[in-house]
Amino acid sequence: MGVVVGLLLGAGLACVWWSWWAPHPGSGPPVDGWNARTQDALVQAGMSGVTPAGLVLTSGGLGLVGLLVGFALTRVPSMALCLGVFVALAPSAVVRGRARRRRARLRALWPEVVDHLASGIRAGLALPEAVAQLGERGPVELREPFLAFAVDYRATGRFGDCLDLLKARLADPVADRIVEALRLTRDVGGTDLGRLLRTLSSFLREDLRTRGELEARQSWTVNAARLAAAAPWLVLGLLATRTEAAQAYDSTVGLLVLAAGAASTVVAYVLMLRIARLPEDPRVLR
Repeated sequence: MGVVVGLLLGAGLACVWWSWWAPHPGSGPPVDGWNARTQDALVQAGMSGVTPAGLVLTSGGLGLVGLLVGFALTRVPSMALCLGVFVALAPSAVVRGRARRRRARLRALWPEVVDHLASGIRAGLALPEAVAQLGERGPVELREPFLAFAVDYRATGRFGDCLDLLKARLADPVADRIVEALRLTRDVGGTDLGRLLRTLSSFLREDLRTRGELEARQSWTVNAARLAAAAPWLVLGLLATRTEAAQAYDSTVGLLVLAAGAASTVVAYVLMLRIARLPEDPRVLR
């Protein structure tokens, strides 16, 4: 009995000690943090081979080049610093712009994808075959990830793992919903998948129509705000071509003027984007 009690006491102490080191749910990095959002933006922009760290390093390198070029052209550190900062922000802006435009294109294609899936399932195809056929008959812009799904499924035969890879390649909330509906049907069965896909298709078309109307109405306002944010810096760039005008900013007061202008531009631009931004579906089923 003494040995048993000793073993139980030791096991209890070991569990208490282990509880201090075992990871707790939610203690890891946030699923929807900056790294995940940036990776999604890179995938949506067609740059899946680039990592968030690579984007940061590229931005830093371009910013340093812009700083050196600006100093070589103007000989004014404050203006060179402004040029370096704007050049460093350019890669992120390019990625966000490409991702935004591709999301807009895919938003118009997802109803067609859902219709293809519903037709294949209604025709009696197995779920993997219905998904794989999108690589040949689906929208051209989405064929590559579905072809990759077909290759993965033929190689492994694991439907769930192949769906996870498909979600990572698409990085889209609509794709997440479609994939999880297929996974649930595959795991637990059910006869309502066709009805669910038809309802989802109707919802996506209604959302596309409403979003298109809103974007058409606000596009001229957003473009005017972007022009207003860029115009002062374009004028400053033209002034920097004259040595006497550039030297006016080669002082502490000049640096403060440029810093205040940059802060005002950034704050105004961010507020404009925040006010005019239409809600985007988050990837809750990542």
